Amino acid sequence: MSAAGLRRGVRLGVDVGSVRVGVARCDPDGILATPVRTVARRRDGGDVAEIAAIAAEVGAMEVLVGLPRHLSGRQGESADAARGYAVRVAAAVAPLPVRLVDERLTTVSAHQALRASGRPGRRHREVVDQVAAVMIVEHALEVERRTGQPAGEPVGPGETVRGGTSQ
Repeated sequence: MSAAGLRRGVRLGVDVGSVRVGVARCDPDGILATPVRTVARRRDGGDVAEIAAIAAEVGAMEVLVGLPRHLSGRQGESADAARGYAVRVAAAVAPLPVRLVDERLTTVSAHQALRASGRPGRRHREVVDQVAAVMIVEHALEVERRTGQPAGEPVGPGETVRGGTSQ
């Protein structure tokens, strides 16, 4: 652990959407988070396999999956879906740790950042999930720097989510 309370290593951030999954990573020192790519969701699970391949390719120490809570902190259907996705990712990347990280307002903030950068609104869809994934990684790094503990909650392969198993 570094003096700043941050474990060294690459973190992979995942912003789960119903159509696309944004993927971002940070450098081993946790200084800079950058977009990696947008992965199309696939019924055959190929998207999860692609995320596992990206994690291996970048030498990730952990995968951070965004957990979309309501502003009140409650979890709804989107959070259940993200939790189920995180369990599938955990099975694909085991024994690499997977953590669910609060991502309230990351997509809204990503759209605002893209607008502020001058990117036309019709082109946001192409990268907004990646920008949201960057924000998930940045938030997790900030929490770890501040507390000295990894952000979020660990998720293991085969866990059960509300409404049944994640499979």
